[in-house]
Amino acid sequence: MTEERLPLAELLAKAGDGDFLRGVAEAVLQMLMEADVEGLIGAGRYERQGDRSTYRNGYRDRALDTRLGSLQLRIPKLRQGSYFPPFLEARRTSEKALVAVIQEAWIGGVSTRRVDELVQAMGLSGISKSSVSKLCKDIDERVNAFLDRPLVGDWPYLWLDATYLKQREGGRIVSVAAIIAVAVNTEGRREIVGLHIGPSEAETFWSTFLKSLARRGLRGVKLVISDAHEGLKAAIRRVMGASWQRCRVHWMRNALSYVPKAQQSMAAAALRQAFIQPDRSNASQTLRHVADQLRGKWPKLAAFIDDSETDVLAHMDFPAQHRTKIHSTNPLERLNKEVKRRADVVGIFPNEGSIIRLIGAVLLEANDEWQTQNRYMQIEAMAEFAQPLIDTKPTEITTVAA
Repeated sequence: MTEERLPLAELLAKAGDGDFLRGVAEAVLQMLMEADVEGLIGAGRYERQGDRSTYRNGYRDRALDTRLGSLQLRIPKLRQGSYFPPFLEARRTSEKALVAVIQEAWIGGVSTRRVDELVQAMGLSGISKSSVSKLCKDIDERVNAFLDRPLVGDWPYLWLDATYLKQREGGRIVSVAAIIAVAVNTEGRREIVGLHIGPSEAETFWSTFLKSLARRGLRGVKLVISDAHEGLKAAIRRVMGASWQRCRVHWMRNALSYVPKAQQSMAAAALRQAFIQPDRSNASQTLRHVADQLRGKWPKLAAFIDDSETDVLAHMDFPAQHRTKIHSTNPLERLNKEVKRRADVVGIFPNEGSIIRLIGAVLLEANDEWQTQNRYMQIEAMAEFAQPLIDTKPTEITTVAA
């Protein structure tokens, strides 16, 4: 079956050829016609079939005018009867094939200027930035359906992280936070469950996002993993009533900021001893011992450890098989890098809707890919959630700065 979405990589690789993209669009439509004729005749080209209805009889040329320009097609002729491509009547298939080029480029992180170059490479007159946005707006329906879908079942683990993008607002360029939420259900499957855009990371901002997840059905959250945003911690306690795990990677970075650079390797090795312990009790004891040893030399580091010990060891109350994946926001790092890679090409987004359209499309593609992979977590350990976990009450919120 002919695909109407054209591979972006091939288009970009050969976009230097002025007639290449025009040829691609024409070839797609030609393949559609050839497939139709084969079905109508009952036999392929040069195929001998006794029950075929008729034979081919050359071609006739036809120009196809679309909103993006004119394409030259060769319509197959038959010895008996006639064939007329159905897409020439409503011209819908041709529109989709050409718009798909632009959509694929836009989702792929190609700037609107580059999209204009691609369109001109087809031999057309070019396309404005506003036209690109209009042509891509039909992506919104798919993206919004994905981001607003109901969440069914229990989701024990929830990761939250923010990445920052540039947006025009009231004639100014402002920085906005794009919050991405990833969760794992009791089947051990990982999914992207939400995207939220906002001007800051205050408690009201986080609370609004978490409440929207709850309205869509997110429940059964036992542990939320994130960086130490004060507003987020308060929102987690207020909305989710779940334990909070401070990202261990960010915690280590914060801890080493109190140590001279020449001695950071030694301090890091000492701190890591706590994280290889088999249970929460031993881990806590080791971390306190390290803090006491370093207190005389680096009192600020020791105070930081005292204040954040509960938060950075929260994952130790959960199944051992899961701990390597729930102690930090690392599961979101690769996703955030892909988001930034696509967003950096755009540079400055014209509005919030354009951010949701592009980032939402990237998240939709990533989520679809995840569903084809093996379970993210061992399903056997998920059975432990049937029984109360050790100290799963909300942890006390500290005032440690990120």
